[in-house]
Amino acid sequence: GILCCDSVQNAVHNGRLFWGWGDTVLPGYPLGRFHMIGATTERQPLKTFVPPVRLRYDYLTDDSGTPRNVAEMPGKGPTWLSGYVSLPDKDGRTQLVASYAKIKPPLDVYEYGLCVWNEDQAVFEKIRSVWSKSEQTPRPPKMPEGHPVFWQDAAQQRWLLFGDPFPALKCSAIFEDWANPTTWQQLTPQSKVPVRDGEDQVQPHRGAIAWNTYLNKWVTVFTQHGGSTSLLGEIWYAESDAPTGPWKDAVKVVTHTDYTFYNPQLHAEWTSTDSPILLFEATYTKTFSGNSEATPRHDYNQVLYRLDLDDLPPR
Repeated sequence: GILCCDSVQNAVHNGRLFWGWGDTVLPGYPLGRFHMIGATTERQPLKTFVPPVRLRYDYLTDDSGTPRNVAEMPGKGPTWLSGYVSLPDKDGRTQLVASYAKIKPPLDVYEYGLCVWNEDQAVFEKIRSVWSKSEQTPRPPKMPEGHPVFWQDAAQQRWLLFGDPFPALKCSAIFEDWANPTTWQQLTPQSKVPVRDGEDQVQPHRGAIAWNTYLNKWVTVFTQHGGSTSLLGEIWYAESDAPTGPWKDAVKVVTHTDYTFYNPQLHAEWTSTDSPILLFEATYTKTFSGNSEATPRHDYNQVLYRLDLDDLPPR
């Protein structure tokens, strides 16, 4: 019941991998779903990584069996969610949370806020608005969005880092601190990454980071802003000894000529700790590419890639 969908979010919650997607096109319906759809899978949903890889999602559906909206926040326009994460609260319960953005045409965010998953109703509910666009507040603050990671510092403090791709905000890894903007601490993400085999530097657009036990390093995949073959179609890999950087040794691993591949997400939890395989997906679309011809049955969909770390050029 789905033709295509935009930009994936993930979080492990109550033993399952919880999924969310943005704007979604349905067959036989003039519009679609524009307040996020959702699904769950096992934490490691693939038994083999040999193509063709076909994930089977347990979608959250309406009475007709069609994937339904799960995040209808108040206000006009679509709702986009980001920063999915499951956190313990002071009473020991786990809470699935996210940041929301309300959108007006063409792609203008006019409100940011926080929401939490209602286990009984199986929908996200608004906690609070953090920012509304006005003459007095024309620019939003940094929000807990992107693809968050947990990190324990040298003092054994457990943090939650939010970034897209590199950390731009952190808070203690508990629900009450995430829900309280006064506890958030801003970070300065790295703006460019040195290339492994030369003196050039790459400007990231969006992406994700993860700890990789096989390399004993933090790794990232991100879309390059202003690539040589497309504005937002080239994917790079890089490494760091810490999640906050410095990130270096960037290697181009995917190219889409005159096509877009944005908002990558790493699936570090799908492979064993001794595996050299890195799995990531992103949204494949002609949007922002200048290409008038769409790839049939693939445009505006998620594409999963497998990268073998042993095949990368030497440092």
